[in-house]
Amino acid sequence: MPYYEPWHFMVLLLVLLPLERLIPLRHDQPVLRRRFLDDLVYFIVNPLPIMIIMAGAVSLLPAPLKALLPAAVPHAIGGLPLWLQVPLALVVAEFGFYAVHRLCHTVPFLWRIHAVHHSIADLDWLAAHRAHPLDVASTNLASLLPLLVLGFSVEAIAIWGASYFVQAHLIHSNVRLRLGPLEHVFASPHYHHWHHARDARPANFGAQLVFLDQLFGTLLRPGHAPACYGIPDPVPAFYPVALVSPFTRAHTLEPVK
Repeated sequence: MPYYEPWHFMVLLLVLLPLERLIPLRHDQPVLRRRFLDDLVYFIVNPLPIMIIMAGAVSLLPAPLKALLPAAVPHAIGGLPLWLQVPLALVVAEFGFYAVHRLCHTVPFLWRIHAVHHSIADLDWLAAHRAHPLDVASTNLASLLPLLVLGFSVEAIAIWGASYFVQAHLIHSNVRLRLGPLEHVFASPHYHHWHHARDARPANFGAQLVFLDQLFGTLLRPGHAPACYGIPDPVPAFYPVALVSPFTRAHTLEPVK
């Protein structure tokens, strides 16, 4: 998570952990569920390599990409009021995330990296952090770079970043929470749990919104929860081995249908 700060851990504990106890989706899943400590390692260690990758990309890429645009474009977007920039940033970021995320399920090498995240067998807020740093950095850069290039304000990007951080944890959490009609717009835990379903077709590639899944026919939203999560081909539990596994092991690939 590129928006990680030490105090985030306390906020998540105080908000999402009680929710998972009050309205759990899976009542038999304990707080210290399988591989809890492994995912805690991801939570603690992952931010540093992710920030290094992103800092390098953000320092090098926006300027040459912005040079390809007419100057009037970032000037016009940067001049919009904040209340308009924020929802527009949400939509623009979604295009980048959806494209890269879907490629991660279709390109074998990218899948081997993304498989680290899909090795999750028990979903909760902490499981959101089990991901290869290259995976997290690529999807976040795909969302962030267009916002920087198009001239969105620092305030708009910060609000988008905070909303992404919260929603990324919420949609992985073990909560029985449905959004009603809003599920036609926003990604919910139910929506994202089906993305992790072991026996379902690859679907639900959005980060915060669902309109691209609706547009491209990748939306999957049954009325019930998935029976189980994970992938048939296991990923090593030990953090350093998991990080090198995409380069040393073969993984089964479930293509988008």
